[in-house]
Amino acid sequence: MAVNPFTMFVFDIFIISATLLTAYTFNFYYLAAVAIRRKDKHQVKKIGTPSITIQLPLYNEKYVATRLVDSVCAMDYPKDKMTIMVLDDSDDDTTNLLYEQINNYKKQGFNITHVRRGTRKGYKAGALKYAMTLTDTEYVAIFDADFIPPEWFLKKAMPYFAKPNIGLVQCRWGHVNENYSAMTQAQALSLDFHFLVEQKAKSNSKMYMNFNGTAGIWKKDCIEDAGGWHTATLVEDLDLSYRAQMKGWKCIFIEDIVVDAELPVQMNAAKRQQFRWAKGAIQCAVKLLGDIVIKRNIPLEAKIQAFVQLTRHIGYPLLLIQFLALPVLLAANINLQVLKFVPALTIATYLAMGPFAYLFVIYNIWGHGWKQKAKVLPFLLIYSAGLSVNNTVAVFDGLFGKKNEFLRTPKYGIVKNTDDWHDKAYNLPFTKTTLLEIFFAVYGVMAILTAIFSKNPVFVPIIAIPTIGFCYVAYQSLSHSRFKRNKSEKPKSKAEKMADNYYQIALIGMFAVIIFGAYMAYQGYQSDVYPLDLSRGYLDRIATGGNPETMLQDINAIKEQIPKTGNPVWIFPTDTTDFARIQDDLTSLGDSIGAIQSYPKGSVEYSTAMSDLHLRAIQIRQNIMDATPYMYASFSNIVFSSVWIAAILGIFAVLKRKKDHLKAYDRTEDV
Repeated sequence: MAVNPFTMFVFDIFIISATLLTAYTFNFYYLAAVAIRRKDKHQVKKIGTPSITIQLPLYNEKYVATRLVDSVCAMDYPKDKMTIMVLDDSDDDTTNLLYEQINNYKKQGFNITHVRRGTRKGYKAGALKYAMTLTDTEYVAIFDADFIPPEWFLKKAMPYFAKPNIGLVQCRWGHVNENYSAMTQAQALSLDFHFLVEQKAKSNSKMYMNFNGTAGIWKKDCIEDAGGWHTATLVEDLDLSYRAQMKGWKCIFIEDIVVDAELPVQMNAAKRQQFRWAKGAIQCAVKLLGDIVIKRNIPLEAKIQAFVQLTRHIGYPLLLIQFLALPVLLAANINLQVLKFVPALTIATYLAMGPFAYLFVIYNIWGHGWKQKAKVLPFLLIYSAGLSVNNTVAVFDGLFGKKNEFLRTPKYGIVKNTDDWHDKAYNLPFTKTTLLEIFFAVYGVMAILTAIFSKNPVFVPIIAIPTIGFCYVAYQSLSHSRFKRNKSEKPKSKAEKMADNYYQIALIGMFAVIIFGAYMAYQGYQSDVYPLDLSRGYLDRIATGGNPETMLQDINAIKEQIPKTGNPVWIFPTDTTDFARIQDDLTSLGDSIGAIQSYPKGSVEYSTAMSDLHLRAIQIRQNIMDATPYMYASFSNIVFSSVWIAAILGIFAVLKRKKDHLKAYDRTEDV
């Protein structure tokens, strides 16, 4: 039976995406096996107390900056061997807070300097690059603003520079606010997987591992030999660590040294962080992969793993491709089951490759404490899937985008579960990406209905996980948005109150547009697509039936269900999907059923005629099946979707206008 070319194209894309995603998934399991099997064998020896510079790159971190400086100055290390550089590019109250604190520590005998470049050129990488021109110590430690290094950090970490070729000692991130919310628990588990699986496996092998930007110590000679800090990408840490290893330096990860840090508690902040990581990795792939592939002295395994790490974020667009393609294939009745007669094997395979395998990894990593981590796994799957829209945009921005602005992840000093951040500065509004997340959430609901009505309920859980994720991320993006000036804790001005009022109105309008869009999508499915689904059911019964009277009733029901005229395929239409022709074929089929009633049952003529009727019913069913996917993309649906998107974009425009007014008010107030 011929299959529509468009459907076959979607099927091919679906299979390619599934194959690539499976390969990336199996690579994670391979790294997990390496991490579990190979124990840490990093040598440790006393190297005295070599001179070290601790660099603290900051930008507008008034809630956590002083906490970081306090923890660094509390380190148990000789003051004459420790230089502290506070690399402050801030343009808010952070600078004044640090100025007083740094002066107090200077009076206590600390060699601490407040470095102000007067520019944000190169962002964090630019600050670190500038600081290297002022650094004359043997080692350099780096901590981001949200970290809280323990007092014993240097004494415990420095002995791991036992071999002369070790250029970086990366330590594990802890999570001071892991249990603040379900979102922070998901982030913590994801980071733990990264450190305890990926970093550990690569550190204990010839594979390349990456510097995580903070909670690590560099040998200064290694930084200089690798070419120093570059500002071309958003992940200067990944860039430098790969260039260092290509020069022959070894980077190691120490699991037992844990440095607590604050996880993002606002959804828009977490999305910004994920966006930067995804975009930066793709930038590094474009920049470095060619040299890694052609360099002869790099082991093959290291080349493969470098390719996987630098390109792994393409898994997000692959996931979206699958998400978009699956309901189209189900509506076209393409068999996606592993075995035709055992549909449950499909979901069993998915669970074995996904959640169950992750549970096995969790059990082997956390041992007796695995159950607590396992409870977070379902939400991590939902949260990660929900971020796929945000990270897909980042991937394409990394490939084709021109702007390269480093947008920091705001932190609020959240440690206790009772701490609140909602009324603090730095709160981020939702972005246009939220519009796409809303679209995918609505699409997911329709996809679930498609799976049910196409008699493929086995695929409902696979569709439901990302759908719930899109709903959650979009909802949190909207609910976590606030209009708040960054520079002051003064009472709200008239402009701020007006902006908040506009925000509340816009938020209500946003939900109204979403609910209306979902309602219209349901109505459109009920009036345009569901009748075709019913008609295919009737034709299934005709194709296997033997009662002419019942078959005639089904024919008449089908003729009432499907449109009388028109062709849903408005790009390169064919006769097979023309409803007028399908109506004629149904009329002809009905006439043939009427004629067959004159044949004696059980005769050769009767059996031959029934076989012919069954084949014709199957062909009509196929024609309706080919037309069904295009009903979703009808002209009226496209017009409605355009109006729906325009309405949401209009709301975004209102919010942006008020935000610009608020910024303008700030500038006039500062003059």
